[in-house]
Amino acid sequence: MKRAAILLSIALLSAGCATTREAISLPELDSWETRTAVLGELREWEFRGRIAVKAGDEGFNGKIRWIQDDETFNTTVGGPIGIGTVRIEGSGQTVTLTDKDGVRTELQDAELELRYRYGWTIPLRSLRYWALGVPDPALAAETRFGADGQLEYLSQRGWHVAITRYREGGGQSMPNRLSAENGDTTVRLVIDSWYFFK
Repeated sequence: MKRAAILLSIALLSAGCATTREAISLPELDSWETRTAVLGELREWEFRGRIAVKAGDEGFNGKIRWIQDDETFNTTVGGPIGIGTVRIEGSGQTVTLTDKDGVRTELQDAELELRYRYGWTIPLRSLRYWALGVPDPALAAETRFGADGQLEYLSQRGWHVAITRYREGGGQSMPNRLSAENGDTTVRLVIDSWYFFK
């Protein structure tokens, strides 16, 4: 009986592993050119961490999970007082918001409509790149590097992004703490864990 239970457990674990994406380590990012080329071309990755947003008198602190799958992103922001957990999904030009009650709303201008609805916004269009520590390749950017050659500041779309700490992720140095400011809006991220997939 005990042996049958063990075999069943192994079979279930094997079945579960068959459908799980395979995590990979990043190649060596030994120059800015290599870094922007490799990270700008990543198709599947994920980070988990914490987010703090402040816009005038509005704002919140919560948890964030961002999943990037080619051009599609799925981010869950949990913890904003009064609004619970929200999920924001995007594919190309379409962005859908699912609120704490499960109501789905298609957003025409996601950043503007988030601000109208909640009083704060997140730079969704470019955050996928900034979190990786590279500029959005579709836009001109002003950049500044630290003594170690790592990006420490960039300016794009009226947002000023500072990366104040890096840590290991996928075997390479990845952003751990960053902030993005635009007018009265400040978005701070602490990225606790990185995952990269084939």
